[in-house]
Amino acid sequence: MAGTVPKLAAPRPAAAGPLPSQPLRAAALAFAPSARRFRVSLAGRARSPVIAMASAKEGNGAVTKRTTLHDLYEQQGQSPWYDNLCRPVTDLLPYIANGVRGVTSNPTIFQKAISSSNAYDGQFKELISAGKDAESAYWELVIKDIQDACKLFEPIYDETDGADGYVSVEVSPRLANDTQGTVEAAKWLHKVVNRPNVYIKIPATAECVPSIKEVIANGISVNVTLIFSVARYEAVIDAYLDGLEASGLSDLSRVTSVASFFVSRVDSLIDKMLEKIGTPEALAPRGKAAVAQAKIANQLYLKKFSGPRWEALVKKGAKKQRLLWASTSVKNPAYLDTLYVDPLIGPDTVSTMPDQALDAFIDHGTVARTIDANVSEAEGIYSALEKLGIDWEEVGKQLEHEGVSSFKGSFDSLLTSLEEKGNALKTAANL
Repeated sequence: MAGTVPKLAAPRPAAAGPLPSQPLRAAALAFAPSARRFRVSLAGRARSPVIAMASAKEGNGAVTKRTTLHDLYEQQGQSPWYDNLCRPVTDLLPYIANGVRGVTSNPTIFQKAISSSNAYDGQFKELISAGKDAESAYWELVIKDIQDACKLFEPIYDETDGADGYVSVEVSPRLANDTQGTVEAAKWLHKVVNRPNVYIKIPATAECVPSIKEVIANGISVNVTLIFSVARYEAVIDAYLDGLEASGLSDLSRVTSVASFFVSRVDSLIDKMLEKIGTPEALAPRGKAAVAQAKIANQLYLKKFSGPRWEALVKKGAKKQRLLWASTSVKNPAYLDTLYVDPLIGPDTVSTMPDQALDAFIDHGTVARTIDANVSEAEGIYSALEKLGIDWEEVGKQLEHEGVSSFKGSFDSLLTSLEEKGNALKTAANL
């Protein structure tokens, strides 16, 4: 997307998202702690408190824990997801009770989970004893976590008729530049996880955009990850639409997708570029690039999911590929800790938050429709940065390369440690 961003009219406010039913809320509440403030331990490490902002009585006498996450979904139609997963997976239950509606994972999350906890040791030992190699054992560990998490979120999936309640698992990052390898890996993961509410994560690399089309055409729901530019995002939308059209399915309602548009990492890179330029004009928009680009991406979403082509798919039950805001934790401590959540709230979107962002938003986030506010200002910032020499597509390519490399590094590091651990177990067994 080169040159000046075209002006796109801001849409009229839509109705608030649907209210979850009494049975779903009651099911989640059955696991909710009674205290107003509670602490969840993940992988043996204490997390900061998740705070219930208010309480109310349900008709059955149970206490409903109200948080800003409930308000986010019920008032604004944005689904809050949690960007973390580890054992015991039941640690997700209080998050669900407090309004979390889905989970995202990635190779780095699993590297931290498996390497920092002994909760995986028993299963790993059994797998090695059964003759599994380190990589096969890794996938067995991951698949069990994903299946267990899918089970916890299945009530939300059922309640929303497949619109929410998803758990995401990523194909091997070693396949980020392998079109057909990614397709086969996605098919395999979909088959072995065997849960209706699993999203198979595929990176939005140039090589994997065709993979997205083919996987969608095979009726597999996809979370497209590592999107850093509007240009690549448009290619992802087209791959989704092409896949739906190529599927040959008469009912498209169970083939869904999210497009994970990364936010904070954009500011981290562009801020450095602006500081290198060093002029007052360059320093002024620091901390504004990421949200500006995200708002423009949302305008593209509104444009692409309308018109005759989309309406023809809707007649077959197609659902919009929702925008998912990823990389929502603040990297610069000088910035407000809800910077990448508060300004990007709107209907039919998802915000996946790691602990830092989730706790901050529950504690002092503002629930208001903001995604289509100040669009002209966002377009002005985008264009001004171009005039300063910022090449948005090049920024996207660099961040994509860094993201893929980071995930590959985590994956390779974990497999190395699992191989060493497996060899030690085999040696001990032979003594």
